[in-house]
Amino acid sequence: MLFGLDGVEIGLIIVFLCLFGGIMSGFPVAFAIAGAGTISFAIIAALDSAGILIHQAIDTGSAEYAALIADGVARDTISVFRFPELPRVEEALFPQGWETALDRNIGFIVNRMNERVIAGASIETLLAVLMFVMMGITLERSKIANDLLTTMARVFGPLPGGLAVSIVIVGAFLAASTGIVGATVVTMGLLALPTMLRNNYSPELATGVIAASGTLGQIIPPSIVIVLLGTLAGDIYSTAQEARAANVGCSDALTYLGEPAVVSVGTLFQAALLPGIFLAFLYGAYAFGFALLNPSKAPAVTFEEVRGTTMTRNDSLLWFLAIPGALILGAIGLGLVGLIGAQDVAVSSFSEAGDTASLRTNVSAACQAAMIELHGQAAWDLALAQQATIDGAGGVQLARELSAEELIEARNAAIAGAAPIGVGITVLFLALALVLSVARGVDPLADARPLLIGAAGVALAFVIDALLIGPTTSTGTTFLVMSIPLAIALVGVVPAFARLSRNELLRVVFPPLVLIVAVLGSILGGITNPTPAAALGAGGAIMLAAYRKLQEEGSGGAWILLASLALVVMLLFGVNFDLRTGLDTTTPGDVIAMVIAQLAYHAAFLGLLYASWVLLRTGILGPVVRETAKVTSMVFTILIGSQLLNLVLISFGGEHYIQDFLRSFDSELKVFLIVMLVLFVLGFVLDFLEIIYIVVPIVGPVIYGGTFDPKWVTIMIAVNLQTSFLTPPFGFALFYLRGVAPAGVTTGHIYRGVLPFVLIQVLGLLILWMFPAIVTIVPNLLPSG
Repeated sequence: MLFGLDGVEIGLIIVFLCLFGGIMSGFPVAFAIAGAGTISFAIIAALDSAGILIHQAIDTGSAEYAALIADGVARDTISVFRFPELPRVEEALFPQGWETALDRNIGFIVNRMNERVIAGASIETLLAVLMFVMMGITLERSKIANDLLTTMARVFGPLPGGLAVSIVIVGAFLAASTGIVGATVVTMGLLALPTMLRNNYSPELATGVIAASGTLGQIIPPSIVIVLLGTLAGDIYSTAQEARAANVGCSDALTYLGEPAVVSVGTLFQAALLPGIFLAFLYGAYAFGFALLNPSKAPAVTFEEVRGTTMTRNDSLLWFLAIPGALILGAIGLGLVGLIGAQDVAVSSFSEAGDTASLRTNVSAACQAAMIELHGQAAWDLALAQQATIDGAGGVQLARELSAEELIEARNAAIAGAAPIGVGITVLFLALALVLSVARGVDPLADARPLLIGAAGVALAFVIDALLIGPTTSTGTTFLVMSIPLAIALVGVVPAFARLSRNELLRVVFPPLVLIVAVLGSILGGITNPTPAAALGAGGAIMLAAYRKLQEEGSGGAWILLASLALVVMLLFGVNFDLRTGLDTTTPGDVIAMVIAQLAYHAAFLGLLYASWVLLRTGILGPVVRETAKVTSMVFTILIGSQLLNLVLISFGGEHYIQDFLRSFDSELKVFLIVMLVLFVLGFVLDFLEIIYIVVPIVGPVIYGGTFDPKWVTIMIAVNLQTSFLTPPFGFALFYLRGVAPAGVTTGHIYRGVLPFVLIQVLGLLILWMFPAIVTIVPNLLPSG
């Protein structure tokens, strides 16, 4: 053996040396990865053909190996690390020659490109990357960060370390609206860093908080990292759990786990929400604590007051906190007692199938032992008792078609159980009530009569819904009846919006906030998957940027507002009416709704075209499209190059060699800790894209093939990858900030400034390790994404 190393070990060293050499060469990373794969394969093939690389493989024909198989040891768990005493046999890395390996690699590349890039199941999810990138770049070009930084600085500046805290808040806001680390760091570096330095802020704190806050887009949804990790994690987790079930003697993962081995990007967005907010809180707490301990390095700053309305503290508490809180808690309380709820009385024409046991009990003895070890004896005994009850009742009853009498009975039961007030009407008019309350707080000295009329319309809506609208009322009738209180409510809502627009903070925050709520709400609420939500975000960002540009030109944005209203109308009609054509049950109300929805669709589409033309005319759309194409093509090119590199590892057994090494540890916690340390160290020299596409597919089958919750594993990896932007010497956020920092700010200032935030990242990882419920609580409470 060369240098006393196994041939596979030498092959791994060659691959990683070629990879690091390619990355350090200065070539674009996407091409460097593919080139590293090609060059390393050529070197390994040449050395193997010369007989220099020898692999010491386990002799599968030996008596010792046969004895292990006879003892029930699974073949996949036998490795040189677990059983080093097994007899070995020398063989070439490519037993059938490098030509065969190359031919297989080419075939695998074509298949994987078809599966993962061109027409596979994950391509729809990957399309969300393109649209989230476009959404972020469009909002960044619309100068939303400028307004946010200015406004938040006025709000938090008078506090100790207020400017630093405002940077964290803006960073979290931009993370939820853009998610583009480079754009966020550069924008905040250009706008905020000079202001902080002029106000005697420490260069270390200023640079550190800007760089760290800019990376929040890697974890706060919608995050491109979560999308890319999710597409890999779903496949890896499913495959790994199927292999785990097979190793213990079960037929499939559903039988062994008692639940499907599935994890989606939408679920991961739900899981990432609290950790992202938690990290932002840690950043802000550090900045505030630093200011308290070092007041001269983070002084309070008072800006010129520009607010045009008069608000007292009592007014703010009443209209911004007390009344909105009472309205929301009241709606929740009415929902708990059954006064607010679903009014859907549609019933299935088939009966429900009988309940099944919590676990499958008709399994082999080996699978039974494994399931008892996994779930516990109590869970197995409960499943046996449930199955005995089902068998005693004649077995599981299959669904059957209901008779006419049973259908009438089921429908009457649904009508009787329907809530008096519907959820949809509650959400709509509760939102209008909140707008009225906030508008009153913004300008408490203005005439309150329009707002009172609007409040009366809201109250009337709930009364009419409870008294006149039942679960059997048609959607057309409901729409016509509810249009009366809606019109009354709008009498107050329209001037309320006018008052809100005069408040600087609300004027700046409200439009992008609505867009963020629409995008994230649809994903986190399980209404749709990330791709349609990303399309909504991209379209909304284009219209928002165009409206802002028209306002700057003094042209007004009436057409954009009408298009936005048409989009809302289209969504409302799509939710409340059956817009399918050619149905026998189509009512005149559905036909009218269909026509209105079509008109709204064309109005929204024309508004989007007009917004695109405005951005094109003003020179914004061109750079947005080019930057979007640049980022997206980089992601997909790295995806293709990393597939090539992974296939090189697979071709000579390198991937399985690493996995066997990790599996040789007895502790699952120890394995995951090793993987996290490796990812952390790689973050010093590799970008998150290379780590996701090169390292995760190698270690994923091991860390996703155990007992850990896949959501927790993925979020831990995502938070760990976030540190790759901050860790010297190659943290990308540091390069972005260095490029825009003033001459007085040195590289040493930046490196010293980010070190506390790297430690905060590590602290955050430890807290998520000790309290995994921070990750899992939101997905457990919300519908599956």
